[in-house]
Amino acid sequence: MSDPARPVPTDGPSPFPVLFRDARFLVIDKPPGLAVHAGPAGGPSVEDAFPLLSRRPDGPWLAHRLDRDTSGCLLIALRKQPLLAAQAAFARGQARKTYWAIVRGRPAADSGTVAMTMAKQSDQRGWRMVEAPTGQDSRTAWRVLATDGHLSWLELRLLTGRTHQARLHCASLGCPILGDPIYGEATGRDSSMLHLMSRALALPLEPPVSAVAPPPDHIRAALARLPALRGGPDGD
Repeated sequence: MSDPARPVPTDGPSPFPVLFRDARFLVIDKPPGLAVHAGPAGGPSVEDAFPLLSRRPDGPWLAHRLDRDTSGCLLIALRKQPLLAAQAAFARGQARKTYWAIVRGRPAADSGTVAMTMAKQSDQRGWRMVEAPTGQDSRTAWRVLATDGHLSWLELRLLTGRTHQARLHCASLGCPILGDPIYGEATGRDSSMLHLMSRALALPLEPPVSAVAPPPDHIRAALARLPALRGGPDGD
């Protein structure tokens, strides 16, 4: 499997691999298991590194979010005006967000689109997203990249940006993401970590922003067990 993603040198120290950087933005390769911000419970987060990334008084800022256990492309704005431009692109659905997921089972087709309205549901065990008629619209285009019948490698194009969208949509296909304790089973050696990553991110700004992240070790190990695609996922 080829891997076009390569860290780009930065002008200053960064505790994360940097996939893209210019005067406006950087895209880091967020590791799995690290929150993007501390939240009410506190703890380590990507934002802890912000003083290392820029000393400007008007930044940096998170331009979007990734779940704690999701790895890959995370966009950080280094200035306020680029932040507003990126947020507008996300809000208008102009950002191209590509995810990779290793799921249990195999979808009934080779590709398709999941569309549903989603809402948050809370109970004594915590909260989760569910399909609900009064929720927010959500859409994900997906295709199977490889499968052995027991596990499948899916490419997901998130056409909207709802909380836990990729996780709920995969589960709705009857194929929960490996290692997902909320929408599937997280048992056994192979499912100790969530097998979901933000593989690529592109924004049609001027100049454009584009980055591709390499799979983390636990996803790479799962990919190695699946049948190789003819030509590979990147067409080489």
